[in-house]
Amino acid sequence: MNDTFLNTVNTQTWSNGRHPVRCVNRIWETPDVTTFCFMAEQPIMFFFKPGQFVTLELMIDGEQTMRSYTIASSPSVPYSFSITVKRVPGGLVSNWLHDNLAIDDELVVHGPMGIFNCIDHPSEKVLLLSGGSGITPTMSMARWFYDTNTGVDMVFCHSARTPYDIIFRRELELMDSRVPNLQVNFVCESHGIGETWSGYRGYLDIFKLQLMAPDFKERTVFCCGPAPYMAAVKKMLQDADFPMENYYEESFGEPPKDAELDILTEAQEEALDDRSEGAMVSFTNIGKGIKVKADETVHSAATQLGIRIPKACGMGICGTCRVLKVSGEVEMEHNGGITDDDVAEGYILSCCSVPKTDVEIEV
Repeated sequence: MNDTFLNTVNTQTWSNGRHPVRCVNRIWETPDVTTFCFMAEQPIMFFFKPGQFVTLELMIDGEQTMRSYTIASSPSVPYSFSITVKRVPGGLVSNWLHDNLAIDDELVVHGPMGIFNCIDHPSEKVLLLSGGSGITPTMSMARWFYDTNTGVDMVFCHSARTPYDIIFRRELELMDSRVPNLQVNFVCESHGIGETWSGYRGYLDIFKLQLMAPDFKERTVFCCGPAPYMAAVKKMLQDADFPMENYYEESFGEPPKDAELDILTEAQEEALDDRSEGAMVSFTNIGKGIKVKADETVHSAATQLGIRIPKACGMGICGTCRVLKVSGEVEMEHNGGITDDDVAEGYILSCCSVPKTDVEIEV
């Protein structure tokens, strides 16, 4: 930390938008998981809601690539933030980050964003369920409750392949040992030969959950992990008559299969002839327009015209595809990727906005 940082008085605060940041640390968590820590050159207090995410804007092999990652750190440590990334076989961004992002490298992030967080859903008793790298938002929540001495009664249950793959294991065990309101549990599918393991074995099921949290039906559940893990947890809770209005899960996932459309082929262009009843989407600063079907999005219209609008999630989460709506009406079903202030100024997320009337868009 330099003298400029220490002597700066006019500290800024973080707000949703596009921000240049610098990587200030890399932390090895497990053999295939690394934490990357970031700061701004002009000191910024990175306030966000634990569980929210940022979208990284990267240049990989000459192509601009966007990818969203949950913030793993807590806003209680405000002058930096971190993401924790698992290397995925064949994963373009995760492998690039592990192999290329070094300390002092600069990049741009968008955010913070996201409706999955513990601030908007306050509770005196929580159950934090995570699998694999899905631990990042629940860890942010646990760190926040721990650092701020809220007294929230926490049961934290994390599932991993082996004890060696448990992310943040030492920190969670230390936190557990220091406060009475946190109970940490690990469930491992297996363990290596000669490896000592006295925790739960196999997969999370209702019997293990009842041992960890006999009062689980009285708690607010925050769940994140691979899609099969979340589906299994959700079914387990439903079968146990858990009040599902108290269940929240991270909604990251693969974009819908039809989220990306190629530029129209000749045959597809002929199929557009029967769109006389559709709404017209006009891109005013480009001078192009197209009529869309009843369920097509603004992003679909742009793609069919060969207009590239950057996009990362395809589900209204990351905010990357934000564009200005000059006129007209759309129905926008987003997942927290845009603020009320942006909407009031006329901005929409093109990936999840369906025109209801003729609309004019600036990109």
